Amino acid sequence: MAILVTGGAGFIGSHTVRLLRALGREVIVLDSLERGHKKALLGAELIVGSINDEALVEKTCRQHNVSAIIHFAAYKSVGESMSSPGMYWNNNVAGTVHLAEGALAAGVQQMVFSSSASVYGNPRTTPIAEDAEIRPENVYAESKATMERVLSWYGETHDLRSVSLRYFNAAGASLDGVIGENWSVTTNLVPLVMKAALGVSGPVQVFGNDYPTPDGTGIRDYIHVEDLARAHVAALDYLAAGGASTTLNLGTGVGSSVIDILDRTANEAGHEVPYEIVERRVGDPAVVFADPSAAERVLGWTSKLTLDDIVQSAHAWHASQVSN
Repeated sequence: MAILVTGGAGFIGSHTVRLLRALGREVIVLDSLERGHKKALLGAELIVGSINDEALVEKTCRQHNVSAIIHFAAYKSVGESMSSPGMYWNNNVAGTVHLAEGALAAGVQQMVFSSSASVYGNPRTTPIAEDAEIRPENVYAESKATMERVLSWYGETHDLRSVSLRYFNAAGASLDGVIGENWSVTTNLVPLVMKAALGVSGPVQVFGNDYPTPDGTGIRDYIHVEDLARAHVAALDYLAAGGASTTLNLGTGVGSSVIDILDRTANEAGHEVPYEIVERRVGDPAVVFADPSAAERVLGWTSKLTLDDIVQSAHAWHASQVSN
C-alpha cells in the first residue's frame, strides 16, 4: 500500500516525503513542479501532473494501490491571492474537489490535509485552540478554510475520513542540511532574514515596532519543518487505525518575536542582520501562537525542536545554497 503525496516537491512536502521513505513507507509524489523542485525529492517516485486531473489521480491511485493521500498541493502567497484570486479558487479549492473525486473513484478514503492557522485571521485571544472563530482575512486563508469544508462534506457524503492540520509558522530546514526552503518562492520571515544575513538582499523589513509586545514587534509561533513532517505521519497512522475526521493545530505553543529571530540569526551568523522598521501591515495581529494540546491528545504528537534549531538549520541550508 502506497501513500500519495500531492505537492510533495515543495518545502513541507519534501520533508514529509523524506521521512516517510526513511520509515519504509512506499511513496508516490504528484506535483506539477510549477513551484516545487524535483531535486528536493531525493529520488522519490514522481508523477508530474495536476490535482485538477481527476483521471490522473484515479489512475495513479489504482496503479500504485494507494491507501491514503497527504494533500500539500496549493498556492500559498497572501499577496498573490489578493491580486489573482482566481488562481487560488481554481487551484486550491477546485483542485481539492477534483483530487477528492479522483481518489474516491479509486477507493481511497483517507486524507491528511495541509491547512493553515491563517483561517483564524486576527484572533480575539491567544493561545488559539481549534474551536476559535474562523475569520479569514485574505483569499489564501479563505481558500484553506473552504478546502477544509470541502473535505468535511466529502466525509458526510462519501465517508472520506480526513485530518486537517492547521500549521502556524513553518520554518527551518532538515537538520542534516540536505533539503530546505527556497527563498526565491517564499515571503516567509525566516528565509528573508537568512537572505539578509548572508548578504544577498537588502535589509529585512520589519513591519512595525509599536505593538504591545516586549520588544514592540509581532509575535508568532514558529515550528520546525521536521516536526511538521512527524505530525503528518502521525495523522496517517491515526486514520489507518480508524480515527474519525478531525482538525488540529500544529504549533509549539510558544511565541517568538521578529527581534528574537533577528537576534538569534545574528548570533548564528556572527554579525548583525540588517533590518529596517517600516509601517505595520493592515490587519497584522500583535500576538499569534497555538494551543497544540489537541494534537498531543489525538495524535500523541508534540513539537521537539526549538527556535534555535530553526535558525541554525535555516542558516546552514541557505549558506550552502549561496556557496553553490
